[in-house]
Amino acid sequence: MNPRRVRPSRALALPALAAVAALTLAACSAPASGETDAEGASPASGGFPVTLDNCGFETEVEAPPERVVTIKSSTTEMLLALGLGDRIVGSAFLDGPVPDSLETVPAVEEPFATEAPGSEATLTLEPDLVYAGWESNLTAETAGDRETLAELGVATYVSPAACKEEGYMPDPLTFDTVFAEIEEVGSLFDADDAAAQLVQEQRAALDAIEPDDRGLTALWWSSGDDTPYVGAGIGAPQMIMDAAGLTNVAADVHDTWTSLGWENVVEADPDVLVLVDAAWNPADAKIETLESSPATREMTAVKEERYVVVPFPATEAGVRNVDAVASVVDQLADLGL
Repeated sequence: MNPRRVRPSRALALPALAAVAALTLAACSAPASGETDAEGASPASGGFPVTLDNCGFETEVEAPPERVVTIKSSTTEMLLALGLGDRIVGSAFLDGPVPDSLETVPAVEEPFATEAPGSEATLTLEPDLVYAGWESNLTAETAGDRETLAELGVATYVSPAACKEEGYMPDPLTFDTVFAEIEEVGSLFDADDAAAQLVQEQRAALDAIEPDDRGLTALWWSSGDDTPYVGAGIGAPQMIMDAAGLTNVAADVHDTWTSLGWENVVEADPDVLVLVDAAWNPADAKIETLESSPATREMTAVKEERYVVVPFPATEAGVRNVDAVASVVDQLADLGL
């Protein structure tokens, strides 16, 4: 592996940066070998520091992170699933409620930002790692550009499934990629055993799912009204639909998601409509749109009410993708086609 740094977009230019930098640097200093910190934390194990080529940026973690800011549901739920929720000092930009199967912590139950947080709010939490679901969460305009955060002693990690640069973007995304992220996060936190156990459980659950075998076509409607934003051919929607036995009518678009005009949707006339349920664009609102429009209400799936609903947090690469496949298959069986 040849890690390399990408060129930062520009340095952070916030008045509060200097005020919090000293606190951040102090909080992120690893204890010397053989010593413990004031909290009694153990020194880094023999596997540290860990250096990764993450979306084209060299991420170095000196010791298992103790203070983590998570941005997006996928990253927050990853740590919860690995039993690392107590490391989260702040969560932001959550896409929906955490499932009952995951034990939460106060920092997750009360996110410090409803959207992508700014650098001042992020650094005030004194993190030693920021774990982001999208590359756009780590810019000068959001939590801070990666180069500047590194200079302040704050490591950064982006979900590899969200990498956009050529050579880093999964093409296509597969469950092997999702499971590899679980293992990589485990290595960053010295939680390899927990990661291996989680991957084993998820592989077994995925293998136990029997895909629908009726050759049904489907459209995955994520968001948008005037022009629907739909799952395309190489991202998480395609991965989930493939595993569930559905044929994506937008599979020929070489992207993760794409805009697709309503005229194209009507022409495709898919057997099933997979509707993403998000707080800002709920499935019920999507159904109302479909059934009120003169064009779309004549589609077969609309007339027959062939709707499958998936919660937004399960639609991005992460620990809920396998459950999403199982849910889609179950809902298809209930449609009675």
